[in-house]
Amino acid sequence: MTLSGVRKILWAMVAATSVLLAAGYAAQWELERRSGGVEAVAEKEIAIGGPFAMKDVSGREVTEETYAGKGWMMFMGFTNCPDICPTTLAEMSGWLQELGSGEDDVRGFLVTVDPERDTPEILGQYMSSFDDRIVALVPTPAQLAAFADSYKVYYNKVPLEGGGYTMDHTAGVLLFDRAGRFSGTIDLHEDRETALAKIRNLLNKETDI
Repeated sequence: MTLSGVRKILWAMVAATSVLLAAGYAAQWELERRSGGVEAVAEKEIAIGGPFAMKDVSGREVTEETYAGKGWMMFMGFTNCPDICPTTLAEMSGWLQELGSGEDDVRGFLVTVDPERDTPEILGQYMSSFDDRIVALVPTPAQLAAFADSYKVYYNKVPLEGGGYTMDHTAGVLLFDRAGRFSGTIDLHEDRETALAKIRNLLNKETDI
């Protein structure tokens, strides 16, 4: 099988995994909402998310407090990704541009799952193609592992035939409201209007419960 064929198979697997994860989050979220009310939902929100510390491409440390009070769109990816990552980042840029007066109330994040190759310089150049409200973060291996555990996302280094490697990872966008609470996902196959409605919904949530 050619290298191109291997990559296509791997990314088909990534897409399928992301859809299943998004569906699982949504189903569990709705079940808890119906069965336990606000308290049960709050417990689930605490279970996905939490403190983190990573550097952005300028070398500044970014934590969960840096953009407190804004909605978040969290995405894991890497610069050598052939299609899903640049497509998602382009879509995130489009969502930000369509939000109108609320555009400064939300930030996008790209957490690289390939810090071995994604140096700050390489990642900074890569991100110049996308909206500057998407913040690229470069974790250490330990920071990445802790983030993946807290935010319930997946990544794995996959060797390629003939040498080299690619990264398998969760490809959906995780949404968090202004209080830092998990508010659902945008998966790979949702249309633009559905995505925008979800983002507007998380920005309109109350922050004092």
